[in-house]
Amino acid sequence: MNETFDVVVAGAGPVGLMLACELRLGDAEVLVVERLTEPDMTIKAGAINVPTAQAFYRRGMLPELLDQQNATVQRIRAAGMAPNTAGQRLPIVGHFAGIMLRTSEIDFDDPVFADLGPGAEAVLVAQQAIEAILTQRAAELGIEVRRGVALTEFDDDGTGVTVHLDDRTVRADWLVGCDGGRSTVRKLAGFDFPGLDPEITGHQAVVEMTGAEGLRPGWNTTETGIYTTGPTPGRILTVELDGPPADRTTPVTAAELQASLRAVSGVPVEITAVHSATRFTDNTRQVTDYRKGRVLLAGDAAHVHSPFGGQGLNLGIGDAVNLGWKLAAVVRGDVSETLLDTYTAERHPVGAWVLDWTRAQVALMRLDQRSKALRAVMIDLLATRDGATAIFKRISGVLHRYDLGDGHDLIGALAPDIELSDGSRVGTHCADGRAILLDLADSAELRTIARPWSDPVRIVTAKPIALHKLSAMLIRPDGYVVWAADSGEHDGLDEALRRWFGHKS
Repeated sequence: MNETFDVVVAGAGPVGLMLACELRLGDAEVLVVERLTEPDMTIKAGAINVPTAQAFYRRGMLPELLDQQNATVQRIRAAGMAPNTAGQRLPIVGHFAGIMLRTSEIDFDDPVFADLGPGAEAVLVAQQAIEAILTQRAAELGIEVRRGVALTEFDDDGTGVTVHLDDRTVRADWLVGCDGGRSTVRKLAGFDFPGLDPEITGHQAVVEMTGAEGLRPGWNTTETGIYTTGPTPGRILTVELDGPPADRTTPVTAAELQASLRAVSGVPVEITAVHSATRFTDNTRQVTDYRKGRVLLAGDAAHVHSPFGGQGLNLGIGDAVNLGWKLAAVVRGDVSETLLDTYTAERHPVGAWVLDWTRAQVALMRLDQRSKALRAVMIDLLATRDGATAIFKRISGVLHRYDLGDGHDLIGALAPDIELSDGSRVGTHCADGRAILLDLADSAELRTIARPWSDPVRIVTAKPIALHKLSAMLIRPDGYVVWAADSGEHDGLDEALRRWFGHKS
């Protein structure tokens, strides 16, 4: 008899682990399989955006994020790359195509930054740290993660999926591919994966080198490409715009990194040791549908793009928290499979935006005269308060929302993390993965309407600590508002509860 699970997740990177944790909170039995025997410590994304940080905050993992961020900030300050003043923001908050966004130019009094809560404080957390935090959380939740096990094939018969691993065969109701840009699950299932071919070769690494005195800190555009150093010691990045690499699969050597850095910087550095290195391109592709039968995709398995701006990790975590509670509800039988249609409907437009965002950055990095002229315009724009704030609002994720229909202004947006009179905040009520109906008006009628959904929806009755026009809001497990009211009216609440959490008698 084959082992049986509700869901098999292929891939134990941050996306697969986050998805597994969300599924387990929803009472699904999950198996995670990963072909690598150990976590991949190759240098990757070095920061997260607000929705990602808030997702961890809602599940009680903010302290771990802040510990990792504090360690990173200390390394940056010890290297002399930022003011050594406790509590002071770092001078750079991000970049667009290597054009720096300076903290001093950001209007943090903009209303979109209000009510973000403490989750927004976590920014400088590397992908490896995210994976370590989620590995620990998965263990705490009792999730089985099998490393050194590769998925070789599977059969979707319409009622479930038989998953063939290299050491055994298991049966699951659902299979989710979180197995990266070269996803085996995506290829075996035959998902359409259209997009644009690459035109650049990039390298990112942590190295030891000599002769680096001539290298300038930060992002630098030269006549032959782009390079950056820092902000952590030994970190380098190069971009050459003369075509993709001949072979992306061979190991990156010190000689290759040295040749690339010399070519774009003109500085005769010598790389004496390589601690971590990766080669990348601007290949941009996205599946047309994130679900095919009982097989779904998340993270890089569903979309690939250049790493500029570090959006890939955030995009994948967003996929995981969107899909996790929905798939768990289907597994429990609370809702029909049609709820899964909202996964592609909500996440595909976000992925398409990220692909365009990264393509635009590559366009600004090109070395022809027209692109240089456009880059000069963007440099001037991002040196202004309005321009820098507009771009920062995009890369921080605070403008992201789903199209969930008409009604209150909050519908489709992340819930504001309102501070409540009992000393809690909205986000602190979300640790168990349930939806929240926040009752700020102490309404017996509202609680009566919602009582049939008391299992999937927690009712929280509390007063806001500060004057707030909001009287109530219904928040999905992924933190997004699906119903809200500014008065004692409850029109549409029953409909929203039925739509998202099933029909209850």
